[in-house]
Amino acid sequence: MNSGISKKLIFSSLLFINFIQPTKSADFYKINKNQNNQARPIIWSKSEKNKKSSNPTILFLDDAVKKTIVQKKFLGKNSESLNVALNKQPEELIIQSDKQSEEDNVIYAEGNVSVSYRNKLLTAENITFDKSSKKISAEGNVTLFFGEQIFKMSQLEYDFKDETGYLLDVRGSINSDKLISDISKNFDNPDIQKLDYLLNLQKEEVLHTPDKVNNWIFSTERITIDSEKWKSDKVIFSNDILQFKQVKIEINSLEAYSSNEELRFRSSLNYLVLDENVSIPFWLGNRALNNSEKNFDSKSSWTIGYDNLDKDGLFLGRKLNSINFADNFIVDLEPQFFIQRALNGQTKSFVKKGDLITGEKVRRDADFADYFGVQSQIKGKVNDWDLEIANQINSLDSNKLSESLRFKSILNKKINFLDSKWDKSFYGVYRERVWNGSLGEAEIYTGYGSKLEKKHSWEVDGITNTEVLSFGLAHLKGEALKSQNLVESLKGNLYYSLAQNIPFSVDKPKNKTIDNSYEYIYEPINKGLSINTKLAGLYSLYNDGKHQEYIGFGLGPEMILGNFKTKTFDYTRISVLPFYKFKNGESIFKFDQISDKFTLKIDFDQQLYGPVTLESSGTLNLDSDSDDYGEFIDSKISLSWKKRSYDFDIFYQPHNQAGGIAFSLFGFK
Repeated sequence: MNSGISKKLIFSSLLFINFIQPTKSADFYKINKNQNNQARPIIWSKSEKNKKSSNPTILFLDDAVKKTIVQKKFLGKNSESLNVALNKQPEELIIQSDKQSEEDNVIYAEGNVSVSYRNKLLTAENITFDKSSKKISAEGNVTLFFGEQIFKMSQLEYDFKDETGYLLDVRGSINSDKLISDISKNFDNPDIQKLDYLLNLQKEEVLHTPDKVNNWIFSTERITIDSEKWKSDKVIFSNDILQFKQVKIEINSLEAYSSNEELRFRSSLNYLVLDENVSIPFWLGNRALNNSEKNFDSKSSWTIGYDNLDKDGLFLGRKLNSINFADNFIVDLEPQFFIQRALNGQTKSFVKKGDLITGEKVRRDADFADYFGVQSQIKGKVNDWDLEIANQINSLDSNKLSESLRFKSILNKKINFLDSKWDKSFYGVYRERVWNGSLGEAEIYTGYGSKLEKKHSWEVDGITNTEVLSFGLAHLKGEALKSQNLVESLKGNLYYSLAQNIPFSVDKPKNKTIDNSYEYIYEPINKGLSINTKLAGLYSLYNDGKHQEYIGFGLGPEMILGNFKTKTFDYTRISVLPFYKFKNGESIFKFDQISDKFTLKIDFDQQLYGPVTLESSGTLNLDSDSDDYGEFIDSKISLSWKKRSYDFDIFYQPHNQAGGIAFSLFGFK
């Protein structure tokens, strides 16, 4: 039976004791580097007390021991690579301590003990190993290093015959991005300065890692090792590596075990604890960590949202455990219950029976099946391409399937083109919603196509530049521009934009690290006055030579005040960006018609008290030819609870009558 990665961790990273057979001391060998690396028997002797041994014990395997190890069942799928390595050269195990001795077949190492194997390092004040029973114990400031993973504990015991043991009073740090590779990797010589830095689990200063939460600190009273499983009654994790305070994730009845070359985790009811005051229960379920998905899947199990157009208002969703199939694919399912639809007994999310799907939605009696829906997502690899398929069904009534289903699939990868990195994608859609300013909600009924896009950001003399260039070709079917009929056409398009932020009078911090004084934000604020500019151009071509195009320009100020460090009104952000389009031509579709030639985008964020912040953004229509002149055609307002380690938002979008609750964790290093 293959026990995989977790038992390899126990074997190769923890204690390395299967190299030591229950025989006499003469079975060990010491490498004498002064005699051409010829093997000589070890002579166990005592060194002076409290004096570090200048000649470490270096052990390697003879052929008999190699054979024994190769036959061990826990090597699993890693046995082939490890077997090759063993047969190429001896595997060294180095023990250093102030005192070393052996009595009655028990090895004793005392004072500043360090045990290293493949440059994985275990340190303690005292270590004993019973060669007969194959039991090892370590006590006093026990620390295990492998790569960027650290486990600190008061005591460790492990029985290699029964494959059982325990760790007491454990605290440590995990880099989830490198955990799998660190378990399997043979490291170069340990960097002592790096080890000293890692030993400080809570940092004095940290740097924000955008879009990634890789570094965690954790604590638990006891970890029990039972064959291929590691168990703990309760483990507390935190991404707040400054204070271990703002966010705590209490995982109860945790089990970690290996399965198909990945680490899997399961637990019972858990709690998200915010600022040591608010506890929110959640189910973690079964989660996996592997080489292709290097971060923990930390999505919340429950979803609450508001969607008036498709779901008649408030809805509740519950994410089920991910399903793995065919090695390369993961399926996520979220059954949903439409609360307001069920309470009202009616729905206004579907057209009248017999009408075109593009017709006006009317109020209808809701059946029991209309109270439920499901959202699903499939992610995986097809050769070196990333595949993502998203489905939303807004009623389980089979008679409404064509109206309730929305579908989108994307196949993409990075390619090298014209000496730069581009995103190449192929896609297919069914009833994709598109918001088009004053023209309102529109749909791409069916479509498939390809897109080549390059996004590039850089900074020169303090000016931040963001450039986007894309080419697209698609076959689309959607609502006509001037009627509710469905029309279809080939569409080719070229798009370019360049956005700049030009500092006028900006106080930039010398570095982006933060300390404990930053309670509300994850990085220092660039405060002052700057100018935002935008240049954009689009050309679209359809069947029969129809086309539309525009060139647009925008320029406006952005002002940021305050440091967001004190409790009241210490942060204000105001941004205004007028944008004018010189347009020509006309689309055959409603969803992509160039509309609203003159707009004003307004953003306003204000700290109210402590972490409570009001955030708002909207686009004001200033096109005098539009029926919606003087109205906001795109808007969002949210009330946020901001902390450096997390952000909790309640938001609403009036333009499309949608809203919900969002929660984000922030990462640091």
